[in-house]
Amino acid sequence: MTEAAVWLSAYVAVMSIALMGMMGADKRRARLGRRRISERRLLLWALLGGAAGGWIGMRLFRHKTKHRMFAVGLPVMTVLHAVLLAAAFRMAG
Repeated sequence: MTEAAVWLSAYVAVMSIALMGMMGADKRRARLGRRRISERRLLLWALLGGAAGGWIGMRLFRHKTKHRMFAVGLPVMTVLHAVLLAAAFRMAG
């Protein structure tokens, strides 16, 4: 395993944890009637590597589950990220 593959895995893990937290924060803001995190920002973080955490957060907090872009997009992005990570590890070793 190369150092690059380790860093890529760490990056995806950090982005996933961050997006899961953002999903929880947005749900909390929605309940309190406060200013929300935009869907565009949530989806951007998912695209940039946090899809798995966003998907977990969506289920955990029951947030954005009826929005097709999230309900379909997060699982698809998660699979794509997993394929890219697997390819990075295969190339590494």
